Amino acid sequence: MSDQPTLVKCLVWDLDNTLWRGTFLENPDVELPDEIRELIHTLDSRGILQSIASKNDHDVVWPHLEKLGIAEYFVLPQIGWGPKSASILEIARQLKFAPGTVAFIDDLPSERAEVAFHAPDVRCYTAEQAPTLAGLPEFSPQNVTVDARRRRQMYQAGFHRDAEREAFPGPDEEFLRSLALEMTIKRADEQELTRVEELTLRTSQMNATGVHYSDAALRGLLADPDHDVLTVTMADRFGPHGAVGVLLLAYHPGVWHLKLLATSCRVVSFGAGATILNWLIDQAAQAGVHLAADFRPTDRNRMMDVAYRFAGFTDDACACLAQAGTAGDRGDIQFRHLVPTPRPAPVTMTLEAPEPATDRAAAGR
Repeated sequence: MSDQPTLVKCLVWDLDNTLWRGTFLENPDVELPDEIRELIHTLDSRGILQSIASKNDHDVVWPHLEKLGIAEYFVLPQIGWGPKSASILEIARQLKFAPGTVAFIDDLPSERAEVAFHAPDVRCYTAEQAPTLAGLPEFSPQNVTVDARRRRQMYQAGFHRDAEREAFPGPDEEFLRSLALEMTIKRADEQELTRVEELTLRTSQMNATGVHYSDAALRGLLADPDHDVLTVTMADRFGPHGAVGVLLLAYHPGVWHLKLLATSCRVVSFGAGATILNWLIDQAAQAGVHLAADFRPTDRNRMMDVAYRFAGFTDDACACLAQAGTAGDRGDIQFRHLVPTPRPAPVTMTLEAPEPATDRAAAGR
């Protein structure tokens, strides 16, 4: 096990005497220290979201943040007169982050104590600690992916997308069509391995096994002609969703073995999981092989079990996989099995994907 602490996903800022010098109501020209501006940029570049919990008048304070050129860096700001613990928990709820991945920085001991009492999992920091935060391990991800560097923009696009969905007057399928959704499935390359590893580690609700594949393990699979590591990305008219899924496939005579399927919870409502599974089932049908999928129940992935069953997978033992010598002592890994039949193309998105690996099935690998 790594000694790396749980990474902070979102830092929530107090404003007066924390983000800026002074109290805004006493001095509307409060200044932003250079080291704070640099910290905001640094955390943003590392994929750490930032928000605000401040007791101020939003309509008065927000224009000053815009004047300082930093308003765009804060998602879901909570500026008002309620308890800061309630503001922070609301930010975590809307971001779908566990409170233990959220941090709060404030100059007042009384405010930090209030948050610590009502939201004990939130990590609190003093204003004096601000210049040192970027050097702390919980604010220092070991790898920063392309998606991490644009995480704020993807979340902000998501908020606009959700607002338009809420206001859309027609059926949900018509809204999905209006998004101009695009999905791309491709074989991973070495540059994408960090994001693939991150998906196996961070995705829990839509992860079929909860197994974490290390960078070294993924590199080994990339070099193995009997395996494929496939990545899934999505985009729409609001912008990129980034990397949203990973599939690990092993090829055996007469059967393809789906060792892992993990998809981001952010795209479940767009039908991403069903689209990926239908594509894979159709490819297996064209190749004339069975599909077997690993599934390990966890306390969070029941949605993935439902997705497999809805796609037609059953609990039947797959004799062909046992004959391939991979079904021995499986521990708590269960099989899902499917005899594929052709599936239609998706109707709410366009799909770009590699050709089926019929050559591998035919070769009996």
